[in-house]
Amino acid sequence: MSASERFSLRPSPEEWRHAWVARGELRDQRFELPAGVSSVIFDRARLVNVDFSDMRFADFSSCAGEFEGCDFSGAAFEHLSMGATAAGGRWDRVSWPQSVFRDCVFRRTRFAPLTSFGNVRFERCVFDRSRLRQQTFTTEAEFVGCVFSGRLREINFWGRPMKDQAVLGRERNAFTGNDFTAAELDYVAFKHIDLHAQRWPGPPGYALLDRVTARVRAVLPLVETWPDEKHRKEARFSLEFLAGNAVEHNDDHAVVSPLDMGRRLPPALREELFEAFRGTSSDTSPG
Repeated sequence: MSASERFSLRPSPEEWRHAWVARGELRDQRFELPAGVSSVIFDRARLVNVDFSDMRFADFSSCAGEFEGCDFSGAAFEHLSMGATAAGGRWDRVSWPQSVFRDCVFRRTRFAPLTSFGNVRFERCVFDRSRLRQQTFTTEAEFVGCVFSGRLREINFWGRPMKDQAVLGRERNAFTGNDFTAAELDYVAFKHIDLHAQRWPGPPGYALLDRVTARVRAVLPLVETWPDEKHRKEARFSLEFLAGNAVEHNDDHAVVSPLDMGRRLPPALREELFEAFRGTSSDTSPG
């Protein structure tokens, strides 16, 4: 089906599916669902400047779809697959065409818990105070030139696909030019990603640092001067965890915050350790 073919939205021919299937191209209008329908599969569909704001979906799945300039502000998804294999599994294990979201807005969007991102690429999208929480199924997702603001919690971003490299047709996920300067990063991991190719929130809350393992060794004597063994143990564990991940995933670099020093530490000790950690070697923080 060509991208310019007339848009259609029809019940799935597979009787066991409750979703309707969208195909063809839709432009410059509000997306409307028939009464009683809340599950849609976008199968090779192209949607340009389409308004999805404040809609509620029980199930939303994109298979080789293209969304350009679409507004998902306030939309909510119970189940969400943004870069799925095709309906019926036609491409599964052979090739896996990519879905693309370009110049789309996700403002206060309620992403489904454990969204299946799949083979999806986001270009210049805005994630503004979206409910991006507990998102770990992101191993094939690409992000280029996107802007993130608000709290991001328990998310993994990957520079290398964890599996299916043959069907994806690539060995790397594009992840560059993304802006996190207005984001709060809470248990957010960046794995095999060029950290210097992104923009980060700066001091006093965050720092992009090199030689993480050397910094850990340098601040451990400070930790040993603390009188409370409980605090020393918390700091040792947190620093070792930070160094291990930095070496394994990002060539001994990391984006670090006071919380990485030990979440159960008193705030004054966290700040003391963070300042010492930053000052032990060359600081590559923005600004």
